[in-house]
Amino acid sequence: MDDHLRNLIFQALDQTISDDDFERLQDALEQHEDVRIEYLRSVGLYESLTEIAAESDELVDRDRSTREAPAQGTSAPTRGVGLDDPAAWGWQRWAIAASILLLASGAAYWFGRINDPSDPIAVDLRPQQVVQPEQVDEPAESLLAGHATLSRSVDLRWSNGSVMYREGDVLPNGRLRFDAGVAEIDFFCGATLIVDGPAELDVESDWSVRVIRGRLRASVPPAARGFIVKAADSEIIDLGTEFAVEVSPDRARVEVIDGEVELRGGRNHGDHLVTGQRQWLKGSQSDSESLEGLSTVRDLQRRREDAQAQQFQQWKTHSQQLSEDPRLIAYYPIAQSQSDRFIPNRAATGSQRDGILVGPVTPADGRFGPASTGLEFDRPGARVRTRIDGEFAAFTFACWVRIDSLEHRYNSLFMGDGYENGEPHWQIHEDGRMMFSIMVDDTPGSGLGPAEDARLHRIYYTDPIWDVSKSGKWLHLAAVYDPQGRQVNQFVNGEQVSSEPIVDQFHVQTLRIGTAEIGNWGQPLRDSPWFAVRNLNGAIDELAIFDVALTPHDIQSLYEQGKPLGY
Repeated sequence: MDDHLRNLIFQALDQTISDDDFERLQDALEQHEDVRIEYLRSVGLYESLTEIAAESDELVDRDRSTREAPAQGTSAPTRGVGLDDPAAWGWQRWAIAASILLLASGAAYWFGRINDPSDPIAVDLRPQQVVQPEQVDEPAESLLAGHATLSRSVDLRWSNGSVMYREGDVLPNGRLRFDAGVAEIDFFCGATLIVDGPAELDVESDWSVRVIRGRLRASVPPAARGFIVKAADSEIIDLGTEFAVEVSPDRARVEVIDGEVELRGGRNHGDHLVTGQRQWLKGSQSDSESLEGLSTVRDLQRRREDAQAQQFQQWKTHSQQLSEDPRLIAYYPIAQSQSDRFIPNRAATGSQRDGILVGPVTPADGRFGPASTGLEFDRPGARVRTRIDGEFAAFTFACWVRIDSLEHRYNSLFMGDGYENGEPHWQIHEDGRMMFSIMVDDTPGSGLGPAEDARLHRIYYTDPIWDVSKSGKWLHLAAVYDPQGRQVNQFVNGEQVSSEPIVDQFHVQTLRIGTAEIGNWGQPLRDSPWFAVRNLNGAIDELAIFDVALTPHDIQSLYEQGKPLGY
């Protein structure tokens, strides 16, 4: 093994390796035994350094303790060489963090592959994040930027050039502009705005918003007292109330519906308004009419229920048409399922491919609300089993899924049991990447990994398509495996997120499924009681499998026809 590869190993261990070099190292690990041996030897070296550093840290602590509280009548405490110099130990602490991280990932890699024949090359040794020494025992806390949530909406039409948000999105600082519809915005302090379009707002913080134009109703509970709505040159300070605001280019006014507000700035600085009182902040004061016709929470809820029912009905019409598509291998429109034991295959391929509910898979609201159905897989035993015999020329998988969290290393969408030649696995990796894989050669020893029984398959990853900000939101996911076109394309909400060629080494002409599971992977063919925990923590309410490579236009159409309210 040359010095260049040896240097790459140590760069990987100390977290300084570049992306390109890491790919080179990973290829070398997969292809050359001497590189793997050197890698394991290097990891062992770091492990030894870790133990030495840990023992030395204990000496430092005892030394510091002794110096801070010397025993009466004793001489100056004995010191190890350099132990009172924190800078001199920086590299050792770093080595501790790096070695623990690499040991964990390395162990998972080597031993996981040996024990998991389904993933002979499902490996990514790349460190997911830099771990500081003080973070070794406590994972970094997830962070999101935002001050409010777009909780509900009806008929919302975003303005050209504006950021388009969906229901459930966290709203950061900045402008919201929409030309029509109604939006309900919940600020983190507890205040709620019902905003009628057209409107333009500037979200400033958890406690304040500026109205550029539009009409809104602000409901402020006691916990949010002090919430500020800015309009014209004034600030409307809530003192426990519900009030309405209207702003246009040439005038602005406020009216208290219930409670009290204080005005600061502008021509009414210092005024207090109570229930039923109104004031002009800008423009003519001749119009004394009340602000009428503003949407209420009840109005929004009623309109939303009507719109949701209409959208659900439109999807059911589309679903009926889709079920007649002769290219379908199987089609499970769970959202309109009425059974608590199975989900019928609505494709022409018939009931032999029905899905059977097994274990604690439970009904939940689907993407169209309580009128529709989804299936929750949030416990390890939850799964839907099916059997799909036959041979196929291509695969397109498409589903509507709600991911609550990625609890496991692999989180299943649809997986063939045995993972034999031509069989698919469709999953979400713990880091949010979608991964679609095909078994190429299930002969033990054909794989690229070090395990003697490793088999050859190929995983096609996307960049991360999910993070905690998308928790609980419905996503339309699709994966297209096209042997004839030698391409694998993947999609999220109708937009293509990855495209990768199928190289000769991983080309599979004939595809199969056999027995398989939705939302889990039970490995019923295993010869031990242990099974990999890969259940999806979330819900699925529609899954379609085609014996054809659908085009990007086809995928976009599936998304548009099936998207729920607020998308």
